[in-house]
Amino acid sequence: MKHKTWQKTAPIKKVTCVHTNAEKYMVNRALTAGKQYDVQNETEEFYFVIDNTGKVGGYYKDYFEVIS
Repeated sequence: MKHKTWQKTAPIKKVTCVHTNAEKYMVNRALTAGKQYDVQNETEEFYFVIDNTGKVGGYYKDYFEVIS
């Protein structure tokens, strides 16, 4: 049940959204290109970030660039 505490825990890292050109889903409503987001969890394929809606959402990693 780790997902219930994601909004209250410290972020793992920060990423920048590089584009919102999705092939299948409309992500431009929840992400903004050029904006930085806090990564709350990460899998092999997805970043779980607090998006523009204020909730945690899972998005493909190809939408983001890791801030070093």
